Amino acid sequence: MEFTEDALVIRTANYGESDRMVTLLSAGRGKFGAVMKGVRKAGAKLNFAAQPFCFAEYTFAERAGRKTVTSASLYDGFYALREDVKTYYSAICVLETCDALLPEDLPSEGMLVSAVSALKKLCAGEEYALAEFLCGALELSGYPLELCADGAVNKFDFESGSFSWDGAGAPVSESTVQTLRFVLGMRGVPSPDGYKRALRLLRSFLSYVTETDIPTLGELLDIL
Repeated sequence: MEFTEDALVIRTANYGESDRMVTLLSAGRGKFGAVMKGVRKAGAKLNFAAQPFCFAEYTFAERAGRKTVTSASLYDGFYALREDVKTYYSAICVLETCDALLPEDLPSEGMLVSAVSALKKLCAGEEYALAEFLCGALELSGYPLELCADGAVNKFDFESGSFSWDGAGAPVSESTVQTLRFVLGMRGVPSPDGYKRALRLLRSFLSYVTETDIPTLGELLDIL
């Protein structure tokens, strides 16, 4: 059987002497794996399509449940992401978050659109693109941040994803709250300190709901 999907490469691993396994995110099939044969050989025509961040139209041959990429037509490789280390780390965080939040073979058009949009915004230098993506990805996965536009809050409850004043949960700073309000489209005033704190909170929340870590997010926090 042959089929075609628009897909984003979110993870790769070398396989055999010259092949590569890719994990892809598509709207119709969600997250799934496929093999790309011979792409590590010098001059391989599909080498571009076996790289993280590649967004392309892929054609697959499927036999006994095993998918093999037979061709690809590039939409965007997001090459500008590699020009700045913080931008690159932020982009890797987008891919790792998709991988952590999504189960295999569950259609996820919203996550694909959100991830591609985030990568475009990072290429354009939009400062808060990663935090915006993380909040959106959590909401798409059923873990929205419950934060009202007004009112003082100083606690965050990981179980409910909600903020409160002197309620249950971990302490949260005003700069974190203001930055998250801005990211969520509310009346917030972001700051560099608040952005770093917001990313730290989002990392902890992601770890809580997925029971895994986003390792590059920790590395990004170290250099911000």
